[in-house]
Amino acid sequence: MYSRILKQMKEAVRLRQYIVTLHAVEEMDDDDFSIFDVEHCILHGAITERQKEKKSAEWKYLVKGVTFKERGICVVTKMSITGKLVIITVYAT
Repeated sequence: MYSRILKQMKEAVRLRQYIVTLHAVEEMDDDDFSIFDVEHCILHGAITERQKEKKSAEWKYLVKGVTFKERGICVVTKMSITGKLVIITVYAT
């Protein structure tokens, strides 16, 4: 359903054109996820939901997939105006 935006996200991961928020880093640490788990989710997962930010009116996307160790993971992302992928938060599913 969101194939165009998912393609942009995958390209950003492949080119290392992404930013990880401090909140995402903290959540990754809490759930024992690495950046490689996040990348794997985006490269092999699917967008399951789109949400609109109330303050900025920007779209954010929930990408669900699995880690290298087959753990469920959800990565909340958005594309910045500069074209970089922003990893907003991460949680176990």
